[in-house]
Formats: sequence, structure tokens, C-alpha cells
Amino acid sequence: MADFRLTGLVAAPFTPFRADGSLNVEAIEPMAELLISSGVSGAFVCGSTGEGHSLSIDERQAIAAAWVEAAAGRIPVVVHVGHNSLFDAITLARHAEGIGADAISSLAPSYYKPKTMEDLIAFLAALASSAPTLPFYYYHIPSMTGVMLPAPELLKQGRSRIPNLHGIKFTHNDCMELQECLALKGGEFDVVFGHDEMLLAAMALGTKGAVGCTYNFAAPLYRRLIDAFNRGDMVTARTEQLKSVQLIRTLFEFGLMRSAKAVMTLIGLDCGPVRSPLDPITNDETRQLAERLKGLDIFAKPLRLPKPKRAQARKKR
Repeated sequence: MADFRLTGLVAAPFTPFRADGSLNVEAIEPMAELLISSGVSGAFVCGSTGEGHSLSIDERQAIAAAWVEAAAGRIPVVVHVGHNSLFDAITLARHAEGIGADAISSLAPSYYKPKTMEDLIAFLAALASSAPTLPFYYYHIPSMTGVMLPAPELLKQGRSRIPNLHGIKFTHNDCMELQECLALKGGEFDVVFGHDEMLLAAMALGTKGAVGCTYNFAAPLYRRLIDAFNRGDMVTARTEQLKSVQLIRTLFEFGLMRSAKAVMTLIGLDCGPVRSPLDPITNDETRQLAERLKGLDIFAKPLRLPKPKRAQARKKR
């Protein structure tokens, strides 16, 4: 467990749905093949990008099992098991351990929020201990949970209570806290960064791994960024990071989740619609999105621009 590290690009896969909203687990295998062929080094399933909180326990277990099977040991699979119910989270953690997942992760409960560090550690300790053979990553994403307890303190205080506390998925823009997490105990904790549009800044602070949404379809862009950074070519690295910023700003204009899923369809992997309360993207919006993005040299596969629907022919009288 001590040697386990998430390095490079770890994609947060989308959960594929059919048009009627049911799971489409058959779509997971081609998604895994795309990630592996594009140089992605891991999968973080059932998190924010995977709409984990819009899924039932049974659905989350089915997705986790399908990803472990599709990955077949070629890339590590981290299963997000976070839940507002500790008992449901424990069920997910035990299932992840049983199917052979490589690690688990959990964010803080976000309805009844932990008010103190002791409250948060008590919740996470009970959860992590239910799958003691797996590395456990705290998922720090205060923009969604509203839990602002400092991540460095969680790692420092949590180690004695959570023996398998291995690291943190740091999805926050506080670079001071990020640097503190990276420096703790001489770099003992595995700190993976969660903002694709700030990857270069995180790498400059020492981050070696990142979990992100756009790595699903734009891995070539980020691999060029990483390669440029590693050879000291900061001009190229900044140029590639700016492309990421432009990509993500465009996705946010159309609604991040709905537009990111649409991009998967545009590269030939239909992940279906988003789940309520998110609203599905329209055909017209998808065409507009494709036109905005088609000039960027960033995608794992060429975009297939959707054809406008033909107007229905008038019936002859």
C-alpha cells in the first residue's frame, strides 16, 4: 500500500446512460480502452463527473465493478464511496474492496456537515476502516460540500485514526493549502490535484498526479503540457494550459457536465444524457459547442460535427 501512487492523468469517467436514463454499463469498456490508448494512467469512478450522487447504491456498485473488469489491471481504479449516509458509504467501500478496486475515496458528508475536525475524522475513520486493505483518499472539494476544514490538518490529525489514509484528492484553488499538503512528512501523502485548468500551477508546486473531467477526451493536450513542463519548456506548457482554460470556459458556458458529456458523443463515445436535476443539452447547443471547439488541437479523437436535423417534409394534400 505504501508504494501505491496516482501519477500522471487520472480521468474521472462519465457515467453512461441510455436515452431513458438507465445505466449503460456496456459503454464502459470502450471508454476504458480510449483512456488507456490516450495515455491516461487511472480512473476515478462515481465522483462528481460520474454523477455519483445522482446514482443509487446498486448503480454505483455496478459501475465500479464494470470499471474494474474493463481496466483489467492495466490502470488503477479508484472508487469514490462518499455518501451522506455512513452506512451506505461503508457498503460501497466493502464492495469496492471485494471487487478488487485499487483504492477508495470519500468526500465529507455535505447535508449535515461536520463542524469540527474531530467530527470529520470520526466519519472518515469509520468508513476507511471498513476496507482496511485499500488506500484511502480524502476527497477535498469545499465548493461542492461546503466543508472548509483545512486539508493539511485533516492529513496531520487523521493519520493516527485512519491507518490507511494514503492521500488526498485536492479539488480546491487554495495553492497555499496544496503546498502544505505536498510538504507534510516529507511528501508522505499522495496528493492528486483536481482542477484541470490549474494543472500547471499544481505541477510547479510538486504535484505528480491529477484527477480530472477533461482528461476523458483531451488527454493529448495535457500530455503535451506535462512533457513541456518536464523538459523545462515553460512557454509551451503555458500555451497548452491556456488551451485548457479556453476549453473549460467554453464548457462552462454551455453547462459543464452536459457539454462535457456531449463532447464524448462528438468523439464517438455516446455517454447519454445527464441526470436530473441537470438539464440535457439540446441538438442545437451541441452543434454550437462543436463549432466553438473544432479548431482546438486537443482531443483524443477528431470531433464528429453533428448534422443539422432536416425539417420534416410537408405532407401532400
